[in-house]
Amino acid sequence: MPDPSGPLPAALRPLAPLAERLYTRAITKRNANFDSRSKGSLLFPGGLSVTLDRPVISVGNLSVGGTGKTPAVQLVCRWLIEDGYTPAIAMRGYAAKDGVSDEAELHRAAMPEVLLAVGPNRVERLLELFRSPEGESVDTIVLDDGFQHRRVARQLDIVLIDATQDPFVQRLLPAGWLREPVESLARAHAVVLTHADRAQPSELTRLTGELARRFQHLTIAHAEHAWTGLGVFEGDDRQESLGWLRGRRYALACAIGKPQAFIAQATEAFGPPSATRQLRDHDPLGPKTITALLRLADGMEALVVTEKDWAKLGRRAVDWPCPIVRPMLELRLRNEHEPLRALVLEAAQWRDDSEDSDE
Repeated sequence: MPDPSGPLPAALRPLAPLAERLYTRAITKRNANFDSRSKGSLLFPGGLSVTLDRPVISVGNLSVGGTGKTPAVQLVCRWLIEDGYTPAIAMRGYAAKDGVSDEAELHRAAMPEVLLAVGPNRVERLLELFRSPEGESVDTIVLDDGFQHRRVARQLDIVLIDATQDPFVQRLLPAGWLREPVESLARAHAVVLTHADRAQPSELTRLTGELARRFQHLTIAHAEHAWTGLGVFEGDDRQESLGWLRGRRYALACAIGKPQAFIAQATEAFGPPSATRQLRDHDPLGPKTITALLRLADGMEALVVTEKDWAKLGRRAVDWPCPIVRPMLELRLRNEHEPLRALVLEAAQWRDDSEDSDE
């Protein structure tokens, strides 16, 4: 797990309590402003949030990174497509340039038929999409990392919580990793406890019960992060089973929010790595980092990275000394997922009441 004391360097941690109070005051004021101001619309944008003319489903979290938003967004999109809808994904795209970011490239690779609106101003990018010929068929919007992005009004808020990280005892940024206090779940509709397979059964039961007790309106589901196979780049790209890597000498590198979970899952699947390198979340993987990864891969039979990191590495013209392997991740909900799926499809049926106002 990440350092529970938060992202501040050790030298600045004495300032964490003060910084946390200032952050708490700011986030509380921001949420109060959104809660008290009436919503705007495309024609009358007087409110703080904008109501689009088609349903919006948000997938987000309370904490920083590592809960599985990308596969959860893709799962919601698959449910919508299976039911005949044409969703698009709206996302900030961390460090995006011209609509290109690591998360955006993951969505494009997994679901090339789903259009993306990528940029800090998601309303603006969505309106551009709606005006385009290809965007005319879009009838549902899925917000990737949308719980804190309250500028866009939504019909359904799904919040992901890592089942191994109890939000009731965590602290807010920068003293801890929470973006918002757990009380913010009052505005959510559903919670998915991810990494449920890595939580102690008794702790999973306790956390589920505490959420249900404090937020009786929530639909609660449990999910596991499963690897379905391997993508292997060795001059060209191919797929292999998980067994392909077992018994091979490999190094592991990742630039994600919670690297320990990735390392633990790789160790269980393939045996312990011979070497590891943990980079900061969303590391751009520039020339110096590439040089370090080349040294790490030298003498290895494989270099294992995440799909998100491969989205950046795959764009680099590099002569790797060994195959680059990325496990292919899927979010699997346990058998209580049907109520959540029903919420998604119900939200997709929403239509703006103003459409009928002139009838």
